[in-house]
Amino acid sequence: MPDVTFIDALPGPDRPDSTSPPESPDAAALDAYSRVVTTVAERLTPSVANLRVSRRVRSGRTLDGGGSGVVITSDGYMLTSAHVVDRASGRIIASFADGSEHLVDIVGADPLSDLAVLRADAGDLSAAELGDAEDLRVGQLVVAIGNPHGFGGSVTAGVVSALGRSLPTRSGSTMRYVENVIQTDAALNPGNSGGALVDGLGRVVGVNTAVAGIGLGLAVPINAATRRIVAALMTHGRFRRAYLGVAGGVRPMPPRTARELGRDKAVEIIEVVEDGPAARAGVRPEDLVVAVDDTPVTSVDDLQRLMTAERIG
Repeated sequence: MPDVTFIDALPGPDRPDSTSPPESPDAAALDAYSRVVTTVAERLTPSVANLRVSRRVRSGRTLDGGGSGVVITSDGYMLTSAHVVDRASGRIIASFADGSEHLVDIVGADPLSDLAVLRADAGDLSAAELGDAEDLRVGQLVVAIGNPHGFGGSVTAGVVSALGRSLPTRSGSTMRYVENVIQTDAALNPGNSGGALVDGLGRVVGVNTAVAGIGLGLAVPINAATRRIVAALMTHGRFRRAYLGVAGGVRPMPPRTARELGRDKAVEIIEVVEDGPAARAGVRPEDLVVAVDDTPVTSVDDLQRLMTAERIG
């Protein structure tokens, strides 16, 4: 019988188990990615509701629609998009992943930020933790949880593909831009509106609001400005603001101006709403806002923070 040499018998480093190939780096990375997404989904899915909304249209007919909502307090307060509950008539029903259903009332809505606060008739709901979108970075992993086309508890994942976007909103004849909107490639579809955009630590950093195209989802950020809006809606049922009628973004200041003012950033006007207060005052695109009533402005959030009710008129 001729000599037969088996491959396993060739000299080389010892392997603990010749029947199991070593784990590839790609597999390890996929496991890490999957662990983050599954952990976030398990933590947040109980806090995201499927909203069934009936609304009356101009013809007098009643149409059934839907969206998503996020529980923000255990005693029933929920956050959603204002357009999800716009012109709602009759009952709003929130359905959760555990099969429970609760009637929901509208506490307050602010169409100009596309945010609304609801209250469910429940006292033991699982509340989500709110984060801060100001800490996000482009390329960061985010998870979208909602109810696209009524499919409850749907989870998609992607990255933050851009920050600082502007989203036009309207209430009657008043138009405003929501600033610092988050752009993500996490798949969003009709019904995701009002759902949670969550970071890798399970904190809600945005409220999904619009689909701008394939792979282009937009979310209203959770930051200092939107927290004030949510607090006012919970307390007073409305949010009053001064209105400029501009869209802006952070830009470096010219070196000479930066030296004179002692800071290097300002807000550049990108777009001016026609016949708005800023337009009537002569504000034009590419103007720089460096201060409001001697209060320095270095970000869009600074500008929005200063547009309080006291500045109306």
